[in-house]
Amino acid sequence: MTTMADARADIVPHSLGAKVLVVEDEAPLAEVLRYNLEAAGFLVVHAANGDDAELLVAEERPDLILLDWMLPSVSGIEICRRLRNRSETRHVPIIMLTARGEEADRVRGLATGADDYVVKPFSLPELMARVKALLRRASPERVAEVLSAEDITLDRAAHRVTRGTREVRLGPTEYRLLEFLMQSPGRVLSRAQLLDGVWGRDAFVDERTVDVHIGRLRKALIRGKESDPIRTVRSAGYVFGDRQN
Repeated sequence: MTTMADARADIVPHSLGAKVLVVEDEAPLAEVLRYNLEAAGFLVVHAANGDDAELLVAEERPDLILLDWMLPSVSGIEICRRLRNRSETRHVPIIMLTARGEEADRVRGLATGADDYVVKPFSLPELMARVKALLRRASPERVAEVLSAEDITLDRAAHRVTRGTREVRLGPTEYRLLEFLMQSPGRVLSRAQLLDGVWGRDAFVDERTVDVHIGRLRKALIRGKESDPIRTVRSAGYVFGDRQN
């Protein structure tokens, strides 16, 4: 059985784009979780205590939360209770991580609102499978192998983009940008959100970089009389697949 001690689970990396908040005060475990999640293509943010976790939930809007029960300042079970009492976070999937394996503790965690409950030490491949299963139910577009909007199709497994019958050739950054946009069709995404989702929080690039790559993406996607699938929203950002005609 593979355990947390393994440096990396046996996973096949491909970009899922979903954002996972890891709330864990044990630095070595947090790093192992980050490494494996990022290797699988997830975006990862980390909080080491309950107070920071609440702030990051509001700022980052994660698609899933890995939440340790025993935390400094505010316990994981209390954080879970608070998130379930708020309309904006009521449906965010939560997996509780804990060394407390008794049945009464599992019942309490699930009754408080956790969607799943994993006892330490755990199998990394099993945890990854649980993460993907929860996301598949909550946000199927985040883990789908194929994304489609209008006449554009993005095949994650083949790393291939087509428009109608035409293959669209994209550079790696334009591919990630299109993938991120296609995960939220019809939703306005700010330049800051695109920078975070495509380049990552630690990238030293400014918001003008987004405009440059949007221009390159449009050039690749549009041929002849084909419509522009990306709409610019002044002072707000960009929206994909939201035609105004």
